[in-house]
Amino acid sequence: MGDLPLDINIQEPRWDQSTFLGRARHFFTVTDPRNLLLSGAQLEASRNIVQNYRAGVVTPGLTEDQLWRAKYVYDSAFHPDTGEKVVLIGRMSAQVPMNMTITGCMLTFYRKTPTVVFWQWVNQSFNAVVNYSNRSGDAPITVGQLGTAYVSATTGAVATALGLKSLTKHLPPLVGRFVPFAAVAAANCINIPLMRQRELQVGIPVTDEEGRRLGHSVAAAKQGIFQVVISRICMAIPAMAIPPVIMDALEKKDFLKRRPWLGAPLQVGLVGFCLVFATPLCCALFPQRSSLHVSRLEPELRAQIREQNPSIEVVYYNKGL
Repeated sequence: MGDLPLDINIQEPRWDQSTFLGRARHFFTVTDPRNLLLSGAQLEASRNIVQNYRAGVVTPGLTEDQLWRAKYVYDSAFHPDTGEKVVLIGRMSAQVPMNMTITGCMLTFYRKTPTVVFWQWVNQSFNAVVNYSNRSGDAPITVGQLGTAYVSATTGAVATALGLKSLTKHLPPLVGRFVPFAAVAAANCINIPLMRQRELQVGIPVTDEEGRRLGHSVAAAKQGIFQVVISRICMAIPAMAIPPVIMDALEKKDFLKRRPWLGAPLQVGLVGFCLVFATPLCCALFPQRSSLHVSRLEPELRAQIREQNPSIEVVYYNKGL
């Protein structure tokens, strides 16, 4: 049995990314929380396997399944553009355990102002780490820009939550349970564009079909950020819309009335169940390697591409997560 051939394209996901099913299978693998349990040595071993294979060196005895496993472990912990190791809670594999805890607490402790403020702050702090860790491109972002995005998103989320909380005081209790979702949706619309404002200023790398870099595009950055905002809001809908309805019904039952301490863990569990499916499925709404027609690029970049590569009609970019 010979060595593994070098023609396996691990630059791309294992499954067809032109279909929703293929993207969903890819993201179920990327967001697998078990990847958080891997040691630093295991991550480095996977990185070495991937980088060696890309350089034309096959690790002795390596099988195709092991290669793909190493590729997904590598993708789960390292940024695709910069190659930096992503901080633990900023990895996509941390989305389900982190969000189930934070969202469960936001939905449980929504009645009192101090707890509303605290959990919205915790959520935006987590989002800031995730948005920075999964930004597109290799454009640096300053500490000032990070601070502005963080403060603006946190302020927006808290203001939305407290404003809606006061407006829903005289409405049925079930309505009040949806206030956290409105706050999260508003914050996503603020946080993600601000956290990635550098991309809106200088653009993100765009490439041809073979991956050769053609330049930087602000138009691609705008489209990518819009897609991420939509995905994040959709990701929150099942986890923040289904559990409140179930909990509203359960809290009227004698079982929970006699055991109120079960409310928080039950809510967290329900949120976690929703997120296990919502996270990868909503990440899969748009291709990770998105495309943009050359005619929609900035005039300067469009002219440059037309001059140097007149046959290119579509460019590609990493939209971020």
